[in-house]
Amino acid sequence: MVLSSLFSVKTLPAVVLLAASFLANSANAQDRTTEQGEAQISDPNEECTIYYYAPVSNARYNFPTVWTVATLLSNDTAGQTKYSNISSGIPNISPKGTQPQSETGNFTGFTYSASDPDCWWTYDKCTTPKYSGLQPDIAGVPEPGTLGYGFDDGPNCSHNAFYDYLSQQNQKASMFYIGSNVMDWPLEAQRGLADGHEICVPDTQVLVTSLTNEQAFAELWYTIKLVVGVTPTCWRPPFGDVDDRIRWIANALGLRTVIWQYDSNDWKVGTNNITAADVDANYEALIQRMENGTFATSGTIMLTHELNNYTMSEAITFYPQLKAAFKYLVPVGVALNVSQPYVEPSPILPNFEQYISGTTTLSGSAPSATGSQGASSGSSASKSAAGESRLMNALAVDGAGGLVGAMMFVGGLLRTMM
Repeated sequence: MVLSSLFSVKTLPAVVLLAASFLANSANAQDRTTEQGEAQISDPNEECTIYYYAPVSNARYNFPTVWTVATLLSNDTAGQTKYSNISSGIPNISPKGTQPQSETGNFTGFTYSASDPDCWWTYDKCTTPKYSGLQPDIAGVPEPGTLGYGFDDGPNCSHNAFYDYLSQQNQKASMFYIGSNVMDWPLEAQRGLADGHEICVPDTQVLVTSLTNEQAFAELWYTIKLVVGVTPTCWRPPFGDVDDRIRWIANALGLRTVIWQYDSNDWKVGTNNITAADVDANYEALIQRMENGTFATSGTIMLTHELNNYTMSEAITFYPQLKAAFKYLVPVGVALNVSQPYVEPSPILPNFEQYISGTTTLSGSAPSATGSQGASSGSSASKSAAGESRLMNALAVDGAGGLVGAMMFVGGLLRTMM
């Protein structure tokens, strides 16, 4: 069978939608050296102004260039050793398609067997590996009436209003952070951990099955620990693109593969004739399925995004309806009773019973990010108190979904102004 481009691709490397100019009446200069200070910024334009963060600047030569396909660095002895130790065991499955077009979903001219020997999700949504020893992908959650709640493509630079709202609701989520976004917006990434969310990756935004073994390894090897202080054990393949070769590499690095059963398509608005009304309908269809008993015996996961102000405002709009329809909204790790979501021993997640009983966070401080100045210990209470007015300011620009947009691309270098 010949595959063409199977789906639309998100604008790469990132789309940062900023608030309208009437919100630009900026307040006093903000503290942009700590997570707590960064979380107090209420003007989205100021939030999305690049700032200096020493740990990122000082370590830029220890990481691949942002917004490019990762390579294993020659000066990375640990990475070279790890790859050498596992490389002989990687399944003999060829990369899909031809680079560079395959990196963004164009598989034109690529022939693939109709029997789907590699359990290629992009081909037929396969989630049960055919290669021996691999666990099935996490596409739903076991708890009845439960939504595994989470967001892709963060941290978004203007997410304070959205995170304030989640704090006000005492709602935690699984945040699937892009590594380059973490390097671009380190204090925003630290807030995710400080607020008690489960931090997962991808570190990439290319289709991983198109990459060589070493490229795929590098994409998953360079973690967000430098900035956030923890090493996640969960990942979500960008666009769901995974096969048994990539699952094997991820598993060798201790990563659980998380997919989804339903797609809000919030990330597609403005492309392929997808409108805001279509996204509304997708949310409403999920709610209808819950009400019709589809999730009476086990829960589900829906793909939603922290991608831009529209996707975040859409999440806020539908949160009360999701909360009313589903019995429980919990991070994916909580639904799976994963108490230790990181390689490091802390922080830990509450189990499902603890979470639904009201214990949404457990005691135990998060590790400090390398070189940080008091990061990862923000006060949710103070953030929540500031949240209501900030939410009105940042999200009022949406209206019918038309936003003033600007593309922010940090290519080639980690913050050239550092």
